[in-house]
Amino acid sequence: MSETRETVILGSGCAGLTAAIYTARAGLKPLVLEGHEPGGQLSITTLVENFPGWPEGVQGPELIANMKKQAERFGAEFQTAHLKAADLHRHPFRLSTSIGEIDTRSLIVASGASARWLGIESEQKLIGHGVSSCATCDGFFFRGLEIAVVGGGDTAMEEAIFLSRFATKVTVLHRRENFRASKIMLERAIAHPQIVLRTNVIVEEVLGVDQKEVCGVRLKNTATGEEETLHVSGVFLGIGHEPNAKMFHGQIDLDAEGYILTQNNVFTTRNGQIVPGVYACGDVQDRRYRQAITAAGTGCMAALEVEKYLEEHGH
Repeated sequence: MSETRETVILGSGCAGLTAAIYTARAGLKPLVLEGHEPGGQLSITTLVENFPGWPEGVQGPELIANMKKQAERFGAEFQTAHLKAADLHRHPFRLSTSIGEIDTRSLIVASGASARWLGIESEQKLIGHGVSSCATCDGFFFRGLEIAVVGGGDTAMEEAIFLSRFATKVTVLHRRENFRASKIMLERAIAHPQIVLRTNVIVEEVLGVDQKEVCGVRLKNTATGEEETLHVSGVFLGIGHEPNAKMFHGQIDLDAEGYILTQNNVFTTRNGQIVPGVYACGDVQDRRYRQAITAAGTGCMAALEVEKYLEEHGH
């Protein structure tokens, strides 16, 4: 593409689509590269009940589809493509993508974070039907039921403690003998009357594929090889997320786990100094909240900063 774009948005989840709506309304004709997972994590989420304006809830794919239509209405352009490399040391910035090289005067990184999954076939088939990577999003649906959380770190303990508000019993499944969680988080989980900790077990299969609803997990003891069935109605993955920011290594600052570091919410930095014209929003820089509404909020912020930046530079 020979034309220099005013702005390019990487990612098409809540953050990227909100940024697209705002920059399109400002007349910037944003180009949105939809990435490996068009629509982000909401595209594999069933019912979303905590997004404002939907009193009866909304299906994740429907919410994403409506946001995309809204952005297109104002002139946003969408391309099915992903980023291979970026040169943010030059200006205009140059992006090497699966559809060729793109030059842009500003950049919004909204590439998100991908949940870490176990990678077994039954798990993948039941995502959104009892298998989840977000306790805050889906815990409410398991009120009065027994569920399992997979993991051994602070994330798993936090998920288990949160889910105990709804579930009658939460079983934490860890593949090793010792937990990686901090002492305080582990003590809280051990002391909780509704939480049971299991070690040296791995999930071999999530049961309920034919019924399209989780009804249990088949476990294998890593020490003895023995198998058993644990009857649960939900399985939550508490093994973390992987920010989709590896292509920016050396271009902007990342933290130890690969999340983009930002100042004042959305300003990216290089060696601690703000990189003018490059902004990050949503889960790629948010390791704490990871909600659709917070992603949308930072997408709005990034778009407003792009508009201000381009205006200040005569575009």
